[in-house]
Amino acid sequence: MAFTLRLSFTDWRGSGAASWVGVDNYTYLLTNPAFWSSLGNSAVLWLLVIPAQLVIALVAAVLLDSGRTRLRAFYRVAFLVPFVTPLVAVAQIWVVVFDENYGAVNAALGAVGLPDIGWLTTSTWAKPTLALLFIWKTTGFIVIILLSGLQAIDGDVYEAASLDGAGRARRLWSITVPLLRRTLLFAVVLQTLAVFQMFAEPFVVTQGGPYGSTTTAGLHLYNHITRADLGTGAANSFLLVVLVMAMSLVFVRLLRSED
Repeated sequence: MAFTLRLSFTDWRGSGAASWVGVDNYTYLLTNPAFWSSLGNSAVLWLLVIPAQLVIALVAAVLLDSGRTRLRAFYRVAFLVPFVTPLVAVAQIWVVVFDENYGAVNAALGAVGLPDIGWLTTSTWAKPTLALLFIWKTTGFIVIILLSGLQAIDGDVYEAASLDGAGRARRLWSITVPLLRRTLLFAVVLQTLAVFQMFAEPFVVTQGGPYGSTTTAGLHLYNHITRADLGTGAANSFLLVVLVMAMSLVFVRLLRSED
């Protein structure tokens, strides 16, 4: 970390001596439209992923925790399988399934008379398609995290609420969600880090296109490496650290549980 911080104030190409440039790398990034565009793309992906994923994971975790089925253990494993599957393999499958000309999704749309959609070739659909990939890949891990939080809630609380006439929806909103605030906060911070570091998904699926619409903060950072511009890349890294830390502090403030 200390080396990278020092590197961010230099011009270094990976060999030889690094030359001190002061804040030039930071000035370049903060005035570079491509840097801000990458942050904007990551912010849109965050909005597409986090709310939907938390709702899906919470509902799935509640059903798995309360379900009286012999297949509950199987479903828990099934939810986790996408998370442990190699990301590059999943991304390649996404490329095939969402191919505009030969993909299974457009084939299904054509079977019901709907037109083909350029899922990965149009700016309108590329980010939602990446968001769907991220949700499918990582939601199982969030389900496991929320399950651990649910199992820490005392069952007597639910029993008392039932005796007072609270239905399932009321118990979910008034008991489960408030008592899971710390767990939900952890999930939000964890996934915020993951979204702003997202690299393999756009690198494999869209290569940052079309027209830079899926060049995420993580992929933009990688582009400095391909140009051997390691000083600017280090500065980019620390700007992302500051941004994600600020967002995390906001989440802690908003979701802090009261005694």
